[in-house]
Amino acid sequence: MRILVIHGPNLNLLGERQPDVYGKHKLADINRLLRADASREGVTLRIVQSNHEGDIVDFIGKAKKAAQAIVINPAAYTHTSVAIRDAIEACGVPAVEVHLSNIYAREKFRHTSLIAPVCRGQVSGFGVMSYSLGLQAAIAIANERKKQRAGSRKSSR
Repeated sequence: MRILVIHGPNLNLLGERQPDVYGKHKLADINRLLRADASREGVTLRIVQSNHEGDIVDFIGKAKKAAQAIVINPAAYTHTSVAIRDAIEACGVPAVEVHLSNIYAREKFRHTSLIAPVCRGQVSGFGVMSYSLGLQAAIAIANERKKQRAGSRKSSR
């Protein structure tokens, strides 16, 4: 199983930018944690980060052929990007939205996610653990889809 992890804008600054909100872990720390979690589950990860909306849209578009699930922290694009929303919806790969902070306990403009309606679920407010929980959910969703597809193949024989 392959899962795509997408880190959005400014997440490359984790550990330096607003540690009171986002924690003291660096992006490399989160990636190490995710790789360890994935390794225990026998899952392969592709982890990417970009500050550019178009790059993120391209990553999602390529996931259709390369991943069974997506874990995405769209960061500030959560509240503004119709393009990322549409890419997730179009690619057909189940996605889980994650956030380090509780976006609903922050400024009002952060309370709206354009991305959540096209994701299977959202995990926010648990710091680094949001990523682990999101990865667990993505693995479970991908496994369930695999079972459903195997069942539909058997019934069509």
